[in-house]
Amino acid sequence: MTISDVVDSKKQRNQTIVRTSVIGIMANILLALFKAIVGIMTHSIAITMDAVNNISDAASSVITIVGTKLAAKKPDRKHPFGHGRAEYLSALVISVIVLYAGITSLIESIGKIIHPDVPEYTSISLVIVAVAIVVKIVMGRYVKSVGEKVNSDSLINSGADASLDAVISTATLAAAIIYLVANISLEAYLAAIISVIIIKSGIDMIREALSRILGERADMQLAKDIKEAVNSYPDVSGCYDLVLNNYGPNAYNGSIHIEVPDTYSANELDKLIRKITVDIYEKFDVILTAIGVYSVNTTDLEAMQIRDHIMEMVMQQEYVLQMHGFYLDKEEMSIRFDIVISFDAKDRGAVYQAIADMIAKEYPQYRLEMAMDTDFSESED
Repeated sequence: MTISDVVDSKKQRNQTIVRTSVIGIMANILLALFKAIVGIMTHSIAITMDAVNNISDAASSVITIVGTKLAAKKPDRKHPFGHGRAEYLSALVISVIVLYAGITSLIESIGKIIHPDVPEYTSISLVIVAVAIVVKIVMGRYVKSVGEKVNSDSLINSGADASLDAVISTATLAAAIIYLVANISLEAYLAAIISVIIIKSGIDMIREALSRILGERADMQLAKDIKEAVNSYPDVSGCYDLVLNNYGPNAYNGSIHIEVPDTYSANELDKLIRKITVDIYEKFDVILTAIGVYSVNTTDLEAMQIRDHIMEMVMQQEYVLQMHGFYLDKEEMSIRFDIVISFDAKDRGAVYQAIADMIAKEYPQYRLEMAMDTDFSESED
């Protein structure tokens, strides 16, 4: 995949989201129209609330389109990393709409429990509700599957909401059948239960959207794949400190450190870094804005032996997850490297100091430059 292919892929993704949302708008408007007519004709609060819910679904699809268009805007002076997070905001707005629909439905349902209406179902009205159930099941699966395929939280939320609508409509149909068979009207109570389900769904969606906006840990598989790709270069002996910052779905900027031979020239290093940057973008659509460098002793046998010895000592210590970036400089008589200490340690500083004291005792002739590092892309400790 080339850089132009990545750009084309993003355009196709946006077109897919817009096309799917337009289909959702048309389907929900038609369903809302039919349900509203049936609800008014039969005096059914449950069916009427279902129609209102379809209108909110149509509004959600409109917001999805707006969010996608805003997210596709090119970076500018004020937003140099682009506008991709606008999609997360649109997902949040959709979640709020779902929550609002649930709350208003609950208020209306409680009112009908206190002052009930007698429903007047007809065979035609029940057929329309049954058809709506089938349409919502198909729409829910379709929209959610497309959302998962193109990594769109807005579409996933809309698809989940549509599937929930199918459950709601099924319950409404069941209440109608119970009324016709046993002459027991449960629909006001059913509408209240449905409202509570919608409210819970809205709250869950809001939590997920806020979590995305606040910033979540990078996808573990993506981090692993990037590290494997960088490590595949012959002269890279290790890569560490991968940091990925998310600026919208499939929009990552990040940085990484690599270990290279201490014999590398500036020109060789420049060519390697540029190649890694381009390859990672083409393979994973991730922009590495910085690649730091650790030099590795490759010509001094004694330095390499000391490195192995120190690594053995350090990695035997509890809570130490990783050691990297080791270099022994005989001219300055210094040893430098980074260690990653688990957050499970009660006192990371105490662990760090114990290691520093141990190495200073073993190699008193060298000045120790040991940094306590954090690997942001690793799984939970």
